[in-house]
Amino acid sequence: MIRPANPADAGAIAVLEAECQGVDAWSAALVEDGVTGDLPTIQYLVSEDGGSLNGYAVASYAGDIAELQRIGVATGARRQGIASALLDAVVAHAPSTGADRMLLEVRADNHGALSFYAAKAFVEIDRRARYYKDGVDAVVMRLPLVAGCGGRS
Repeated sequence: MIRPANPADAGAIAVLEAECQGVDAWSAALVEDGVTGDLPTIQYLVSEDGGSLNGYAVASYAGDIAELQRIGVATGARRQGIASALLDAVVAHAPSTGADRMLLEVRADNHGALSFYAAKAFVEIDRRARYYKDGVDAVVMRLPLVAGCGGRS
């Protein structure tokens, strides 16, 4: 089940964040700020199965741009469609915020994620050299959300 995160989810999300993002993980305090609403442009969604969280997504919304900040799925729950369901929920919500496109960044060496986003109609629009702490480039991708924005009809 995909649902908006609530403050009680912050600890579990922080654990998943550390598991999924490694050295680039956000701090537990930053996750808590996002989940509790202290960062007003941020929305967290979670995937829940049997009362425990097995995935999360974070998006920011500012004007006409939605930015997918994170998707993370617990190691034991991967390849079950959770990331797809989370992404679909974020994409479905974005136009209601006024966004006409969604952007994201992904590690250039994360071939699985690049393929995943390409299969969801995201296209590469730029690269950020040495973006990650270990020096790996970030690939910037875009998905049009409304007709006339980057080719969606």
